Formats: sequence, structure tokens, C-alpha cells
Amino acid sequence: MDLKRLLCAPLATLVLAGLPLRAQSKAQSGDLFEKVRSLDTQLFDAYNHCDLKTLGAMVSDDLEFYHDKTGLAVGKEPFIAAIRENICGKVERTLVPGTLEVYPIAGYGAVEIGVHRFHHPGQPDNVGEAKFITLWQNKDGVWKVTRAISYDHEPAPK
Repeated sequence: MDLKRLLCAPLATLVLAGLPLRAQSKAQSGDLFEKVRSLDTQLFDAYNHCDLKTLGAMVSDDLEFYHDKTGLAVGKEPFIAAIRENICGKVERTLVPGTLEVYPIAGYGAVEIGVHRFHHPGQPDNVGEAKFITLWQNKDGVWKVTRAISYDHEPAPK
């Protein structure tokens, strides 16, 4: 192996290895990250406490909610009805620490990506986990969920 290759290979490896770390830290810090993390907390506090008024105010009228087990639901009203019937008093959601990522969407808002857990009160062994993607629109300073995808639902790792 010639000297040039010998010196360039380790340097290239170090440069490439550092790229994901910078991208990840940017996606997990800063003003936008803090804003979306706060919105996520508000949204799921409402979800966990069956505060349908707050939940309804945080999603767009034309919400598209994609779920790997139940399919597509379009509109705020079907979403709120599904929460009322299937979630209230039956399921609580927590964000898995360290999984939240937030990326700007120019001229629109942000995309939020992470992993969440679903706990069933009174059933400590019944814990599920899923990945999610939430698209937040910032329209005149008002942030609303316009699209949400919840997928890869499985029992949580023990």
C-alpha cells in the first residue's frame, strides 16, 4: 500500500464517522428542537389526560393520521373520536428518552421523529412501543399537527 493511501484512509474514516454525530446533535438541540419537544409534551399531556379540547386545538382540520395497524384516518373529528373511544383511560404514552429528533421544513414548520411507549394502566406487563413521525405546521405562530405516522408497533423491549 502506498503512503498516500495509508494516510488518507484513516482520515476519511474519521471525517465520515463524525458526520452523523453532528447531524444528530443538531437534530436534538436548539430552539426548534425545544419548541417541538414542548409541543410534543403538550400534545401528549392532553392525550394522556383525555383533554380532547386541547388535543383538538393542536391538530389541523385536515389531519392525516397513518397507523400501521388501523390504516389512514383523515380529519380532526375522526381522530378525536378514536382517541375518545380507544385511548381515554386505557392507554398512556411516553416518549422514549434520547429518541426525539427535530428537523426544519423550510417555509412550513418541522418534522419530529422518535419512539414512543404505550402503557396500559393496571397492566404493567402490557407495554408497547412504536416509531413515529409528526409533521408540524407553523402558520402565523400557531403550530399544529398536519400529518402523523405511527408505525412498527411491537411489545416494548424488556
